[in-house]
Amino acid sequence: MKTILRVAATATVALLASTAQAETRLTMSSWLPSGHPLVQDVMKPWAASVAEATDGRVKVIILPSSLGHPKVHYDIAREGQADITYGGHGYTPGRFKLYKMVEFPFGGNSAEATSVAYWNVYNEYLKPAGEHKDVKLLGLFTHGPGHIHNSKRTVQSAEDMKGLKLRVGGGVASDLASALGSVSIQKPSSSSYELVSSGVADGTLFPHESVVAFNIEDKLTHTTLVPGGTHNFSFYLVMNRDRFADLPEEDRKAIESVSGEAFARLAGRMWDTQDAKGLEAIRANGNEVVTAPDAFLTEIRQASAPMEEAWLKVADEQGVDGRAALEAFRAQSHQLDQSLTQTR
Repeated sequence: MKTILRVAATATVALLASTAQAETRLTMSSWLPSGHPLVQDVMKPWAASVAEATDGRVKVIILPSSLGHPKVHYDIAREGQADITYGGHGYTPGRFKLYKMVEFPFGGNSAEATSVAYWNVYNEYLKPAGEHKDVKLLGLFTHGPGHIHNSKRTVQSAEDMKGLKLRVGGGVASDLASALGSVSIQKPSSSSYELVSSGVADGTLFPHESVVAFNIEDKLTHTTLVPGGTHNFSFYLVMNRDRFADLPEEDRKAIESVSGEAFARLAGRMWDTQDAKGLEAIRANGNEVVTAPDAFLTEIRQASAPMEEAWLKVADEQGVDGRAALEAFRAQSHQLDQSLTQTR
């Protein structure tokens, strides 16, 4: 009997050891506060979907603190300091070039639409350029359309923009702010409260969600709505390439099934939901909210036209049909935007 019990115990221990070995734990470095909607409503649900899709074989563990500044998060994944990271392409000027396609003004009124269109057009047109070849690209997405928020005055023209010190994340937002006469302060979104509350920045180009998320609605009392947005901001979700390759094929396919377009929809829906809440909170705070007149929209379009032309040249140098890609992105984004408007 004792022999039987020993054999049974040994078998149980072996089974538990086998189960423990079968579970793969992937670490994610997150630079945003744990309560931010991008963490709570996107990264955590996505991590849960990875576990579900792999029947519990793979678990994504979000580390309790960031492993570095937002601008180094791509390298954190590339070098394997963490298995998975996310970040903004514009945080590292000059490193990525093709992402600006989705950041030009008037990209769309829905983050879900722009994010899905981005993923689809990237894979059809931009992927061969190999800008993410040193990692496994799991997702691309944008935040909601940017608008103008400041503490100084009503903004309804380029003249009103002159001299305003605006915090921007880089990329097209930075270029546009400068082209319209503002002073561009290129810092990540996580620096917004410090910059605005100290007076270093007078405002920002932000989606509505971010004004509330970073607790600056009491300080930025003037909002100008720009239909289609002043800009979008391009984000990536990446994984260490070797770590991904080492996973069993079944698990790689499972992770991909909940990433890509599915992840773009998840992230986009979060931004759209939070943007609606953000605008409501801005209005409830008693802030001034105006819509940019057509003349100002024309000024924004004129200011961004040289940026688009410059990007088209860069795309050509990368072997990409930039004009076709840009047209496809805008067409898909607007079509998806209209479809979502009808169903919501």
